[in-house]
Amino acid sequence: MTSLEELETEETVTCLHITLYHPRQEEKQIFRNLNFLKREQLRADEVAKFGRDTNICHYNLMDSRVSRVQFALQFFRQLNNSELGFEIKNMSKRSKLIVDNLELDYLNKVDLPHKCLIRFGDYQLLIQRQDGESVDYFETRFELAQDSLLQERHLPLMQPIPESGISPSLNSQGVKPIEIDENDV
Repeated sequence: MTSLEELETEETVTCLHITLYHPRQEEKQIFRNLNFLKREQLRADEVAKFGRDTNICHYNLMDSRVSRVQFALQFFRQLNNSELGFEIKNMSKRSKLIVDNLELDYLNKVDLPHKCLIRFGDYQLLIQRQDGESVDYFETRFELAQDSLLQERHLPLMQPIPESGISPSLNSQGVKPIEIDENDV
């Protein structure tokens, strides 16, 4: 029997939690080749490619409007630093890749923030990084969203204004809206 002192130290692995949304997923089963809710481990030197080409890409999107290789994620370690990160590169000549509000043209790349929304065509991917210590491996874990991620991430929900024209939030603060004629401005 081996003692506890002789066992190798267990190190944590960086994981990308990726929530996917497409408005026609239910009908087309675009994400059918992805393993949901299961962590998949990749070597640190592998480039995780997303696209429709099953021979090249790790993660296949079953849609003819997706490029053979749509985008790639690469794991890296910061220079003179122990911090681990990812960069994302647009591999599509046909469409721009939007990372949060930054547009990437073909072969443009950028460091992937800890949490970001990636968009191309009708696709939305919310990526959240869970940091780990391993420099040999990283993991991916996919979830399927039932509703658009844009509303959840970017657009504040507006409260309806009642027919009286007085907003409940303004009224509760003692502020009443003032009507101004456009000629008075």
